Amino acid sequence: MSPRPKIGLKLTTILDEAGEIADQHGIDEVTLANLAKKLGIRPPSLYNHFNGLPDLRKKLAIYGLNRLYEIMAEAAAGVSGTEAVLVISKAYVNFARNHPGIYEATLMAPDPEDEAVQLAGAKIVDLSVCVLHDFNLEGERALHAVRGLRSILHGFSALEQKGGFKLTLDLDESLEFIIEAFIAGISK
Repeated sequence: MSPRPKIGLKLTTILDEAGEIADQHGIDEVTLANLAKKLGIRPPSLYNHFNGLPDLRKKLAIYGLNRLYEIMAEAAAGVSGTEAVLVISKAYVNFARNHPGIYEATLMAPDPEDEAVQLAGAKIVDLSVCVLHDFNLEGERALHAVRGLRSILHGFSALEQKGGFKLTLDLDESLEFIIEAFIAGISK
C-alpha cells in the first residue's frame, strides 16, 4: 500500500520530523526516503521543499541553529554577568543532550558560506557577545572569548555524547566548574 499524500505539509513540520529521525537514529539516517516514510508521503513530494539531500541537511542545520539560539536567548533573558554565561552554557549543553542529531546537523552545514547558515549562526554569536559584554570584552577580544566558550561547550557536549566522562562526578557540576574557570580567565 502506498503512502497517502498529505496536502499542505509545512516545512517546519517536515523539519520537526527530520530532527526526530536525527535525534533517535543519527544524522546519517536523515534521508529523503526515511523522511518520506515517516511523513507518510512519497519521496518525490519532498522535492517541493528541498533540492535533494544536501538541501534537506542544510535546512535541518539552520533549523537546529535557530532552535539552539531560541533556547539560549530564553535562558539569558533577565540575567547578566556570570549567571548569564552559566545559563546559556547549560542551555547549549542541554540542547546537545536532548537533540543529539539536530545538534550534529548544526555542525555539518554543507556550505558554511551560505548566507542563511551564516545568519542563523550569527544570532548565536551576537547573543554570546552580548552576554560577555559585562566582562569588558570588545571587538576581536569578544569574538575570541566567544570562540573559547563555544569550544568548551562543544568539547564538553561531544565528550559526553561519546561516553568520555566515566567518573561518577556530576556532569552539571563539572560544567559549572569549567564555565566558572572560563569566566575567571576572561575577567582578568
